[in-house]
Amino acid sequence: MSATTARSWFSTTTGGRRPGRRDSRDAPQKWGSPFTYFVALLFIGVCIAPVIYIVLGGFRTNSQITKSPAGLPHPWITANYVNVLKSNRFWGEFANSVLVALASTVGIVVLGLMVSFVIARYDFKLKGAMYSLFAAGLMFPMVIAITPLYIVIKDLGLIDNLLGVIVPQIAFGLPTTVIILVPFLRAIPNEIEEAAAIDGTSRLGFFVRMVIPLSLPGVVTVSILSFIGSWNNYVLPLYILNSQANFTLPLGVQAFSSQYSTDTAKVLAFTSLAMLPALVFFSIFEKRIVGGLTGAVKG
Repeated sequence: MSATTARSWFSTTTGGRRPGRRDSRDAPQKWGSPFTYFVALLFIGVCIAPVIYIVLGGFRTNSQITKSPAGLPHPWITANYVNVLKSNRFWGEFANSVLVALASTVGIVVLGLMVSFVIARYDFKLKGAMYSLFAAGLMFPMVIAITPLYIVIKDLGLIDNLLGVIVPQIAFGLPTTVIILVPFLRAIPNEIEEAAAIDGTSRLGFFVRMVIPLSLPGVVTVSILSFIGSWNNYVLPLYILNSQANFTLPLGVQAFSSQYSTDTAKVLAFTSLAMLPALVFFSIFEKRIVGGLTGAVKG
């Protein structure tokens, strides 16, 4: 049984509809209360307004910001963004952030998928305890463990090293990954695994050829969450990284703001460019995140 056939059979048996039967999802949706939309728009405005202010502030001069803090650029100034994009400092920190985010995401997804497969598809002693241990990991953010974590990283000789950021991010990213992926892997019918075994497929072959394609929505979801979380991480790099050559962008923004505290427009331009990749990345894959989390809840 090929991966394509398995996916088709899986979607037919789990999400298909009988011909001629009208699904409730096809019914026209009714508008809710106007107050609900007002509250939603209010929250959206609160979230978007600071981002718009920062982006537009980068197109202004310091005198414009001083005279009219909430005004629009007049005239529009691009020199702030151009100067930041021409600086080696920005691109060095950008490269560090990309390296840390990609390495952390790969580690989280690969290890999390393997652990989730074992928990979801095999029965063994302390299986429930292992799953509960990962679930309990959601209640302990990195900030709480930052002091003992710093001591461990120091003993390993990873201070001022990007590995000192990557390894802990992988460890703290596994609980969320396992909680999301286990329902996806449990939802795969046993008939597919039995058919694969009859065809002579090993357990590893079943994992690579069947499990990964069928759990792709969940994998994409945890990949996006891991990448964005790693990109925006500030506390861990603040404790681990000392030299500016190893700074990631969140830490670079703080250092840049301190160095150019009197040049507000330039700081806003640097901040805009630093947060832009994460915003674009999240905007592109937003539907995949929602779809993956919905599948995890149903599973």
